[in-house]
Amino acid sequence: MRRFFVSCLVGLSIVGAAQAQPQPRNVVLFIADGLRDGMVNAANAPAMDGLMKAGVRFTNTHSLFPTFTMPNATAMATGHMLGDTGQFGNTIYTAFPVPGAGESLTPFLESDPVLGDVDAHFAGNYLNEETILRAAHAQGLSTASIGKLGPSLIFDHTARSGQDSILVDDSTGRPSGIPLSDDLRTRLDAAGLPLQAPTRGANGLAGTADSPGTLAANVEQQGYFTDVATKAVLPLFKARGKPFVLVYWSRDPDGTQHNQGDSLGRLVPGINGPTSLAAIRNADANLAALLGALKALGLAETTDVIVTSDHGFSTISKESGTSFAASQAYKGVPKGQLPPGFLAIDLAHDLGLGLFDPDARGIRLRADAFPSRATA
Repeated sequence: MRRFFVSCLVGLSIVGAAQAQPQPRNVVLFIADGLRDGMVNAANAPAMDGLMKAGVRFTNTHSLFPTFTMPNATAMATGHMLGDTGQFGNTIYTAFPVPGAGESLTPFLESDPVLGDVDAHFAGNYLNEETILRAAHAQGLSTASIGKLGPSLIFDHTARSGQDSILVDDSTGRPSGIPLSDDLRTRLDAAGLPLQAPTRGANGLAGTADSPGTLAANVEQQGYFTDVATKAVLPLFKARGKPFVLVYWSRDPDGTQHNQGDSLGRLVPGINGPTSLAAIRNADANLAALLGALKALGLAETTDVIVTSDHGFSTISKESGTSFAASQAYKGVPKGQLPPGFLAIDLAHDLGLGLFDPDARGIRLRADAFPSRATA
């Protein structure tokens, strides 16, 4: 009897499963670029904090590359480690002059034209891995990636027609951007949204060693991206009646933290100042708007929302008592501080080699010059 009873339960469960097919799930992946996990609390980021407390929190996650966006973007986009993709930095050595990067052999990859050039050179897919949006689209899902130039395109970088995955970034509506599909154009027009993305405006002011950078978060540009997502893309996806994957890559707080003008020449408050905090609130407001749209459209119960960051951020001192570069004089660099490209300068000095600028057609640099697009 016991065996028969168990068999009946199994049979009932099979019948029940056949009668009630699970509803397909949607996914929204929200990346707050450069957000430190310790800054997520009810005061700084109430939407993120609420989602974290109501959902599942992964407490021991790590970026693959602590400081660079594109390596971590490729990991999120493909699920592969850096040894598989070869994306070890925002800038990589390509061994050919990249047209979209001014013929540079070491192009900065946060660019739609540059990514297209590099893909074309390396058999159509420089990462040599399939991305999650490409795989989702192949299975019939609706797909979109919206936000920061570079990492947004990475999620479906081999499809550049705009007809497969929707791509909206800094270059949208400009000659260098990925085209908009007719469906999305219609939705944008109906929502009263322009077909060209706004620039960063005052948020793009980086400042110099003598003048402070921006005191404004990236509100206008990300407001546009959020409106596109909530007023055009999500309604379009609902109308299609198919499951979807939407990636939203928020440049804030990273872009503002890079450019913040709260502490010129000082380590304090650094990226803990009011401008950076405004950037965190800006990203949080974008997330809140997405959550609100999902609820209003009746999609909240069938959508999994994942919030993460690509890497952390810290305020740094540019002083050194051991670097050769710090002992030299460079235009625009305070005495005793490290110039951009100090690592290359130090290596060239220690090895007795010449130093060349890959972003200025390989010219040899004078002793008082540093590479034009260098960072470390």
